[in-house]
Amino acid sequence: ICYFGFKEYKKHQNIKVSNLYNSTIINFTKEKKNFTTKNLVNIINKKDPTYSPLSLYFIIDNKLINEKDKINDLFDVLIYKTSLEEEIKNLIIYKKAMYNAEIISENELLDILNPILKSESVWKSHALLLMADYFEHNNNLIKSKDFLEEIVNSELVNNEIKIEAERRLKRNS
Repeated sequence: ICYFGFKEYKKHQNIKVSNLYNSTIINFTKEKKNFTTKNLVNIINKKDPTYSPLSLYFIIDNKLINEKDKINDLFDVLIYKTSLEEEIKNLIIYKKAMYNAEIISENELLDILNPILKSESVWKSHALLLMADYFEHNNNLIKSKDFLEEIVNSELVNNEIKIEAERRLKRNS
């Protein structure tokens, strides 16, 4: 009885989070920016595997919070405190790296991407390409080439990314 009661409670909680998310998004206007932001942060802090990531993406896409530190804290709630499937977590890590790539150091970017780079995630080739782009943007073509070569030599790689890496390596030869 306790098991079924808990299951019903969780189902009810999921419906409440879903309804809050949907009503917040549907009623969003620039005039209600603070109300929307408050609700979406609340949803993120509920650590819901579906609506918490969607809430963060809505905040970022609509520039509801401009402070990078606050956004990074919200990313960390998703990455470290929300029960997510491993590949969804890796996607969020990748998005955090993309969000920060222009403003952080090489070591900070590598620290963010490290869980993906040391795994066999489907997002690994994306992370490697992001690092190659980062180094190319910073005129470090040797390190960029190293990451592109790692993509080409990897067995589990997104085919489009592999083709792009091969194209860039040929271009830079």
